[in-house]
Amino acid sequence: MITRNDLTGLILAGGQGRRMGGRDKGLEPFAGHPLVVHVRERLTGRVDEVLINVNRNIAAYTPLADRVIQDAEGGFQGPLMGIYSGLRAASTPWLVVVPCDSPALPHDLVDRLVSAVCTDACDIGVAFDGERLHPVVALIRTSLVDDLAQALADGERKIDRWYARHAWCRVDVSDCPEAFANLNTDDDKQRLERALGKAPSTPGREESAGASE
Repeated sequence: MITRNDLTGLILAGGQGRRMGGRDKGLEPFAGHPLVVHVRERLTGRVDEVLINVNRNIAAYTPLADRVIQDAEGGFQGPLMGIYSGLRAASTPWLVVVPCDSPALPHDLVDRLVSAVCTDACDIGVAFDGERLHPVVALIRTSLVDDLAQALADGERKIDRWYARHAWCRVDVSDCPEAFANLNTDDDKQRLERALGKAPSTPGREESAGASE
């Protein structure tokens, strides 16, 4: 049985935001709040601690998490390095991983991940939307940290290849097609805001809660 006290939440916000002009995606405004705030709501009260993995704008993220952690190694090495950093920082047996730019994740995501992992008795559960896997939405046993450290040292940077080394299962979220909307541009954000009925009343005037320019 996996309980709330067994879970640490990790929001990945350490990317360079290249497809959004280099802006920090987690701090981008969405429906009046930074994207990362919407994602945090999916974890708050469901995990023992919420971590945010960042590599810049640390001061802006600090009030939004229980702890802010940076990549164990610099150079923007990708989400697998972020996951490793979270596994290393967690003090619980399990780590729930989510990206900072998916504000429509289901509110019962943590329950779904836990249920699938317990049912299949596996070490990793990965979200599956009915067509494709979403490797940065996952539940991972933290005891795998040393294996991931070795994989990274060997040059591995592909999440799915590392998952394949372990007992993993799919977690069905096919009933939430909007959950994994790809928010890479302002148009993407506005489109999802409209789809969710959350478009701000004065578009373009919302603030990003301390995001640095």
